[in-house]
Amino acid sequence: MSRNQTAIAYFIFSNLLYQITQAQTNTIQYEIGAGLTSFIYQGDLTPSSIGSFRTMRPGIYIHGSKILGSSFFLRTQLAIGGLRGNDATYDNPEYRQQRNFNFRSPVIELSQQLAWNPLGKNHADKGFSPYVFAGVGISFLKIKRDWSNFNAEYFGALGEDVAARLVVDAAHSVPKIIPVIPVGLGVRYNLSSRWAVNAESAYRVVFTDYLDGFSQAANPDKNDHYHTISAGAIYRIGKKNTLACPVLRY
Repeated sequence: MSRNQTAIAYFIFSNLLYQITQAQTNTIQYEIGAGLTSFIYQGDLTPSSIGSFRTMRPGIYIHGSKILGSSFFLRTQLAIGGLRGNDATYDNPEYRQQRNFNFRSPVIELSQQLAWNPLGKNHADKGFSPYVFAGVGISFLKIKRDWSNFNAEYFGALGEDVAARLVVDAAHSVPKIIPVIPVGLGVRYNLSSRWAVNAESAYRVVFTDYLDGFSQAANPDKNDHYHTISAGAIYRIGKKNTLACPVLRY
């Protein structure tokens, strides 16, 4: 056997032995968690590219995770909150208070996410560990839009065009169920073998421009989106080190 083949064989054997040891000494495979979150609308009714923090809405979430190894876990999450956007909360640019579109909607989001812990600390008892995640989900909405305070006279001739576009938007139904792609990053701190706390931020890719109820009368060239900022607690379920095998260190 050549030197390279010996090195490869040793690497494979070492990793296999490590995984067997991990399986024996870390039998906890499931986690549950809950926490608070904030839903931040990002679309036509805010001038900020990072979303409308002035109209963010509170929410809650619960989740259950299956630990797939030292680096990956699969998470199912239910989040409940709301979205809101309002032109009138911004006085720059000035036209927003005259256009005065607004909307609000409750949100119930169910998603499946795969997370990666680059430090391989899914079984750690103490310390910080970052993670990134992505997945798929669906959101249930009940959008209520309002343009009753639109001041067409302020916009002059352009106001007639906006009014005509409002007719198009009014005839377009708003979505009740939308697919979403959550993508985010987070950090957790393991307090013990059972308990951890975490904080994360997640961006939702959304495939509609009617999340706020407006498109043609606002900006039909860009879809709407939303994101969340969350913090909560995690509890590990199961028995640890049931085989009473020592941790192998090398």
